[in-house]
Amino acid sequence: MQALSPTDSAFLWMETRNQPMHVAGLNIFTPPPDSGTDFVAKLLADWAKHMKAIAPFNLRPVLRMGLWYWEEDEEFELDYHLRHLALPQPGRIRELLAMVSRLHGNLLDRNRPLWETYVIEGLPGGRFATYSKIHHALVDGVSGARMAANAMSDDASGRKAPVWDMPFPHHPASSGKRTAPTLMQQIGNVAKAGRDILPGIGSGLWDIARASYVEGAAALPFQAPPTPFNVEISGSRRFASQSYSLARLKHIGEATGATVNDVTLAICAGALREYLQAQNKLPKKPLVAMVPVSLHGETSAGGNQVSLLLASLATDIADPLKRLKRIVESTSQAKQRLTKMPRLQKMAHGITSISPFGAGMVTGTAQNHPLFNLVISNVPGPKKALYLNGARLDEVYPVSIPTHYLALNITISGYGDRLGFGYIACRRSVPALQRMLDYTHNAILALEAAVGIHHSPPPAAKKAATRRVAPAKATAAPVAKKSVKKKRAAAPAD
Repeated sequence: MQALSPTDSAFLWMETRNQPMHVAGLNIFTPPPDSGTDFVAKLLADWAKHMKAIAPFNLRPVLRMGLWYWEEDEEFELDYHLRHLALPQPGRIRELLAMVSRLHGNLLDRNRPLWETYVIEGLPGGRFATYSKIHHALVDGVSGARMAANAMSDDASGRKAPVWDMPFPHHPASSGKRTAPTLMQQIGNVAKAGRDILPGIGSGLWDIARASYVEGAAALPFQAPPTPFNVEISGSRRFASQSYSLARLKHIGEATGATVNDVTLAICAGALREYLQAQNKLPKKPLVAMVPVSLHGETSAGGNQVSLLLASLATDIADPLKRLKRIVESTSQAKQRLTKMPRLQKMAHGITSISPFGAGMVTGTAQNHPLFNLVISNVPGPKKALYLNGARLDEVYPVSIPTHYLALNITISGYGDRLGFGYIACRRSVPALQRMLDYTHNAILALEAAVGIHHSPPPAAKKAATRRVAPAKATAAPVAKKSVKKKRAAAPAD
């Protein structure tokens, strides 16, 4: 057995029926041109040969003396974890997103390894999708994306074992069987960790203490206004997604001196402002986003290794350029504090600065006095085109975690020259989530217009726009045009 870290254990302790703590990815593929109608059946038959799983995919959580450990599942059944589904007619992206919305609201079985993979066929043109979810106690967004990419090839003729049978040596749960540490060993480990992280804890506590009287560009705990997102949630989910040209966002960044990450925050801010305005619920104070910061190195691939920063989204500012400028100021100040800290201190600072959120969840005060309003993550992805047994990976969409008092989560994932925006929310608390796709597109156009970039979509995209869909993929590469058109026509998941 191997003990879980305090961070990984927290995701197990936090989980409830209404608050599943798994992350997921939705991938859309196009089979090879010469493949028949049985491509998916052949893929599944090939995967079925890999009946054994290796760590962390063969590990289940067990509770011993109040501590969580990973234990090998001696009765591992691939048939339980690998599932084959087909979309109902007419098999549009609408039906796919609705299916993902339902699947994402279901808890993983703790008596088994905490992951499931669904192969979903029935999309037009023989395309198919995979939806894979894994518990956040096992991976964070970065390590999950690396695992998925590791099981695909950058060569159309390449073949790799499925992800559950791929060695992942840098994952903390992948080093084989271990005996549980003794009490003295645990005390020693805690003492050493305490010495390493104490300065980070102090910094986080200082941020909390000064939040009530410090004003400025930097976002601090408890400066966020109450919003419709800061409520208790149900177990049902609604998912919406869309991808955009990375080049478009880079052009905005080059024109303004902002990073792509800051541009994506500004786009989300513009979309959130329009969404709340449409409901007459836009607060006078700016929304605050919690932004995970990856601490993974190039070879550090598994586990939860993140710090956190708070960023003002400047939703109180109507002008898109002024809003972007304020966001840049906010994130720059937050990053300056983090860059001065060693890795463990960064983790401690982030966790400590948001620690009151747990108390707010228990007491219910997080609704009227939110620490922050939502989570916005940016997960780097592969730069090259990837293939699954010859099928081209066309689209990558992350599916993350809403929680009580954080009913909306936005995660952005890069793949090649595209950025996929994944919106996951409580179905009851965030109505008409699909409108965020239109508002996101509007936010991009507003920033482009503000910096003098004139984007003229081709005629096909203009036609699609008249059907009240987001024409954001007008700049998509030719290989993705077919999928984009379908997606626009059926973007809503509800």
